[in-house]
Amino acid sequence: MSVSAQMPPVRRVLLKLSGEVLMGEKQFGIDTDFVAELAAEVKAARDTGLELCLVIGGGNIFRGMAGAAQGMERAQADYMGMLATVMNALAMQSALEKLGVETRVQSAVQMDQVCEPVIRRRAERHLAKGRVVIFAAGVGAPYFTTDSGAALRAAEMQCDALLKGTSVDGVYDADPKKDPTAKRFETVTYDRVLGDNLKVMDASAVALCRDNRIPIVVFSIREKGNLARVLAGEGVQTIVQGEA
Repeated sequence: MSVSAQMPPVRRVLLKLSGEVLMGEKQFGIDTDFVAELAAEVKAARDTGLELCLVIGGGNIFRGMAGAAQGMERAQADYMGMLATVMNALAMQSALEKLGVETRVQSAVQMDQVCEPVIRRRAERHLAKGRVVIFAAGVGAPYFTTDSGAALRAAEMQCDALLKGTSVDGVYDADPKKDPTAKRFETVTYDRVLGDNLKVMDASAVALCRDNRIPIVVFSIREKGNLARVLAGEGVQTIVQGEA
């Protein structure tokens, strides 16, 4: 199995989902029907033998930077955002387990009543047993986004690729929602993303992936069946990687 003809075979990947994706067609919160569809896509990927970790943002419930922009103290707002990611992780765990997929949530902010703490070796064992592991609460510290959390967990778990499922079908040289002439990249280097501020992920996340040689695959998760197509080296996507 390969993510793309330009990438080596993958055994373990981290799927990063934005919190907004969980809203489906709603304006706020969690669309349980759409989460069930996402869970089915994750199950299909897991059923191919892939070892799968997830990180889910919290922007559908609360975004720390937005709270800070409205006058809230930044660290406090970021902790609230971390709690939102735990809620999303539990919702995805519930949807996956309804499909018979054993799932464990590990949180960087300890809350033993609802999930495990982040313990790398325990996560390794879960993956070896065919379970999906969802990492929640980012890196457990303010001033870091869930993108940074995803890059950190991808490096920590020695993932072969970081797949970012968003509402956009790749990386563009301009905002495609505002500029109809924006062009999508098939591949683009980490340095180009950082130098041109292409808004794939925050700079610290891109730099961490670059330093650990983890390709970032950006694709639209809203298109049904797209995760499987991307993993098969098909579908529309952009691969962020080093110089060829």
